[in-house]
Amino acid sequence: MNVGYCQTHPEFGEVQRNIEQVASRLDSVDCDLLVLPEFAFSGYQFISQEEVFELSERVPDGPTTQACMELARRHRMHLVVGLPEKAGQHCYNSAIVVGPSGFLGCYRKTHVFCEETLFFRPGDSGFQVWDIGPARIGVMICFDWYYPEAARTLAVQGADIVCHPSNLVLPHCPDAMVTRCLENRIFSITANRIGREARGGKSPLTFIGKSEIVSPKGHILSRASADAPELTVVDIDVEEARNKSINPYNDLLKDRRPGYYAS
Repeated sequence: MNVGYCQTHPEFGEVQRNIEQVASRLDSVDCDLLVLPEFAFSGYQFISQEEVFELSERVPDGPTTQACMELARRHRMHLVVGLPEKAGQHCYNSAIVVGPSGFLGCYRKTHVFCEETLFFRPGDSGFQVWDIGPARIGVMICFDWYYPEAARTLAVQGADIVCHPSNLVLPHCPDAMVTRCLENRIFSITANRIGREARGGKSPLTFIGKSEIVSPKGHILSRASADAPELTVVDIDVEEARNKSINPYNDLLKDRRPGYYAS
């Protein structure tokens, strides 16, 4: 199975232009599953609730989801893409899952980060797993990595690959995802962005790049640079994520003892 990440540098608010730039990069790509960043086409540093509401879109009827569905159909691939979602009078930091057959689902970020808490409701979708044929995939978004329960919940539900759209500004995640993969025996695909945003007199945000793909044994199969757009695809054997044996005597998930774990 070929899986990859697309590390980008979106221009804030230029949704259509950002979509077109990604679309042009996909013309030469052969990939089964591609992950794009959190807020992949909108940009990240919002300055008002009005701005958030203006750039948020309904799912699956909004232009971003529709464009991604067309890309997935045209290239016969599955895409996981972050976007601001509008639902009634509320907005969520969400990620869509689309494939050649169309829209598969939407995950709403469970653990909102920093100023996101001013503009977006904590997600209510719960952690979900989708069967896309060659693999079962789960989704978490950026700051969800900080909570081990997120990846573990997806692993217990049978996810082979955790897709992780991100806009990382803290330095720790790329190395921490090695642990998340080891402790769950899963693949992860973190798609981050690069660049800097400083809007409305706020402190500037510098995004760390370093998108990566990590194996169930904690091997970094690919890690992007900190400051350049990159589209990388690697070949993986999904069966590696289905073997939870640590040794002849221990099975990672079967040996869990939830009754002794504090909630």
